[in-house]
Parts: sequence; structure tokens; C-alpha cells
Amino acid sequence: MDVKPSFAAQTYAQARTAAAPKPSEDGGISFGKLAGNFAETLVRHEQTARAAMTGGADPHALVEALASSQLAVETVATVRDRVVEAYQEILRMPI
Repeated sequence: MDVKPSFAAQTYAQARTAAAPKPSEDGGISFGKLAGNFAETLVRHEQTARAAMTGGADPHALVEALASSQLAVETVATVRDRVVEAYQEILRMPI
């Protein structure tokens, strides 16, 4: 099979632009929005837990809320750890 370099380069360029993330109007999701979403998620799950304790929600909803909040906290902790690692790598760079 004979593949021309220009065809390969053109196909690669098309695939790269198709797979590239689309920036939003404000240039991407800001850290503040992510933190707000995290806080809203925890508040919503806390309300579900309170409702389950008073008999206002079923146990299945409580288990879902607990699992979802655990996943959210683990995700935030992982992102925090990665940011700290990146900062430490920057500090180790020679000037």
C-alpha cells in the first residue's frame, strides 16, 4: 500500500483538530466553577443524608449519595496531590 506523505499529514491534521478540546466562551472551566460544583454536590448529598436519617429518603438514595460524595472527595484529593506534585517539580527545576 502506497501512502503519500501529504495525504498522511492532511489526515493527521484533520484527526488532531477533531479530537482537540473545544474551548468555551470564557476560555475553559475555571477553578472557581469546579469548586462551586464540588460544594453544591456535597450540600446536595448532605441534604439526602439528613432526609434519610429522618425517614424522608429511602436507604438506596442514601447509599448513592454517600458513594457519590466519596468519589467527589477522592477526585478532589487526587487533583490536589497532582497539583502539589507539579509545584514541587517546578521548584526542583534549575534556574
